Amino acid sequence: MSAVIKIKLSHYLLMITVGALSIINIAKAENKIIASVKITLENCHLKGIKAQVKCAKLTVPENYQQSNGAKIDLNIAVLPAIDNSENKTPFMFLAGGPGQAAVELAAPLWTALNDIRKTRDIILVDQRGTGKSNPLSCEDDEVQNVYQLTQKDFTTDEIKKCISKFKVGDLAQYNSENAIRDFDAVRQALGYKQVNLYGGSYGTRAALVYMRMFPESIRSVVLDGVGPIEVPIGLFGQSAARSFELLLQHCQQEDTCNKAYPNLKNEFKQLVTRLEAAPVKITIPHPRLGTKTQFVIDKDKLIANLRMQLYSVEMRTLVPLVIHQAYLDNYLPFAGLLAQTDGGMGMYIGLTFNIVCNEDIPRLTPQLFAKDADNNFGGNNSHLAWLTVCPVWPQYRPSAEFSQSVTANIPTLILSGELDPVTPPSNGEYPAKTLPNSKHIIIKNSAHTSLGTCAPEIINEFLTTLNVNELDESCLEDIPVELFMTNLNGSI
Repeated sequence: MSAVIKIKLSHYLLMITVGALSIINIAKAENKIIASVKITLENCHLKGIKAQVKCAKLTVPENYQQSNGAKIDLNIAVLPAIDNSENKTPFMFLAGGPGQAAVELAAPLWTALNDIRKTRDIILVDQRGTGKSNPLSCEDDEVQNVYQLTQKDFTTDEIKKCISKFKVGDLAQYNSENAIRDFDAVRQALGYKQVNLYGGSYGTRAALVYMRMFPESIRSVVLDGVGPIEVPIGLFGQSAARSFELLLQHCQQEDTCNKAYPNLKNEFKQLVTRLEAAPVKITIPHPRLGTKTQFVIDKDKLIANLRMQLYSVEMRTLVPLVIHQAYLDNYLPFAGLLAQTDGGMGMYIGLTFNIVCNEDIPRLTPQLFAKDADNNFGGNNSHLAWLTVCPVWPQYRPSAEFSQSVTANIPTLILSGELDPVTPPSNGEYPAKTLPNSKHIIIKNSAHTSLGTCAPEIINEFLTTLNVNELDESCLEDIPVELFMTNLNGSI
């Protein structure tokens, strides 16, 4: 993903999460698209997909209350159905983050959603503020070295400098509710009566807002890795600690992992204590280039990067090895993990901060922060970005009903990964309680979002039947238990 807030700012969020300010109150806007405009899809090619797909732009108001004011262009891609003879209701993908650009995810979705794509168009829209939809991006003037960078190198002056480079008229308009107005405008412009929604991670929050604002536009909803509308984004300390504790338990229960790392929990504690007392500075061969590179490791850098590995079942396999080797003063495996982010995170962090700092963090109290920080993994590490950035970020407030529970009677499939470090299964219980036509499935041995499992098969069946209570979930029983890399030669 390109055109992100590059290097220093994006790596800072990864490490510790992921003029005068004006307070702008957004009045309730009418949930009606200003103008019904039809757009024409044109043939195009997207990176990572050999086949021809369809692309378009749609011009919408930056501020929906000022239809004659500034305009922005939304970037749209449609992955066409292999067989469109039945003209089935399309599948609209709402990206996560906030800050992911949906169109930039086209290649992996082309594969992951293959069963669905056989008979349904897949609609991808870069949320306003991401991708090619007027991105909230700024470029760092100087190239930073991710291997040397630590949280202490980051200042609020850099945030202010970044904000000053945004090429937008009104930052307050880059919010979740306007994003949903955009998505429904795209639905109308493409000529679809309804869509099936899929939201993953923050995309579930967007989907819930969509369900409240335009329920008549939605045929069905899949919420995958739920960010409940009632629960503010930003408190990941307890959920990450829970996920890490499950990893430790699974390693202990698996003979080869337990034999390789019999004292893993204590080694982790001692490693954190050591790095908290004094950062480590060593010279290593650059993981990609092989050149000599200074590598600086402190506690926050370790915790944040380990937390990111917990999102993925594939990356979790490496965590015990990385901890054990770092405990033995070999930080090269950890440097290898960090190399994944050398060049950017693939997130439009400007939109991340703009939404979370205004729609979520103001709902969090010091007591909630303190409770979340009381854990045995990273403490308050995941709070640091918000506590640093949000006080200097321009402010707006969402509508009064924004955080109220959604009760729309729309068929809804709710999916949670048992190992998820950021949207734990308990999150899925919120919409399960308030949505009358829903079912919550917890997927064992799965982490953050489920498209890498057999879940797309279940989703495809759901899209056909719309019956959440009679789905064949048997394939989920075949998901293997966690296994771990036990030596530097790569065996699992």
